[in-house]
Amino acid sequence: MAAAVLLAGCGSGGESARTDGAASGGPGPSASASSSAPAAVAPAAKGGTVGAAGSACPLPVAFDVAAGWQPKKVEPVDDPDLAELNELLKQGPFTMACEIDAKPAGRIGFLRVWTGEGKAGAGQGGDGKGGGAAPRAALESFVTADDDSPGSAAYRDVRVGPDGAASATEVTYVVTSALLDERKPVRALAVATPRGPVVLELSGMDGEEHTAMLPAWELAKRSLTAAGG
Repeated sequence: MAAAVLLAGCGSGGESARTDGAASGGPGPSASASSSAPAAVAPAAKGGTVGAAGSACPLPVAFDVAAGWQPKKVEPVDDPDLAELNELLKQGPFTMACEIDAKPAGRIGFLRVWTGEGKAGAGQGGDGKGGGAAPRAALESFVTADDDSPGSAAYRDVRVGPDGAASATEVTYVVTSALLDERKPVRALAVATPRGPVVLELSGMDGEEHTAMLPAWELAKRSLTAAGG
């Protein structure tokens, strides 16, 4: 029942691959067309849950975390001399709220949760500003704000939560890794909630790490519900 609170805007009942840019009438990096969703991946074993009040990261959504992954609430830096570091916690209209580290599970990467402002249902026309926008518009605003030259973005409508009770928009794209100076994949998902849009982002050190972390991503998607945290 909680999953049904996640509002979809214009989401569909199945998965439908869509590209960004001209096809959506909105801003965004160039995209390569895809006729099908990525291959299915079995979810990881559950190690805990985040999102609910009292959890490591109180959020507008709740979901299961893979065994060994360590969640940590993200808060602004108070030191005035380090205030510029707070810019790293912003991406477009979104603010990082939780960072779930895969390192304790033997992987190098993170599952991050970003929150936006605005009530669900507002801006359903897709204003591209994130706050109150439908999942597709919110996700576009997140991707285009990435400083690592996002490209080849492929958007698709997906079902999330227990029994696929809620709809969302998911995107796969590539960025240039500043650490390795090479391209790597990123995956992100946007849902609308009564407390504003939420984006989940999966990013590994490189393509190999990203692929190895997909079971944790699938676990989060399948368990995603609204939360009161």
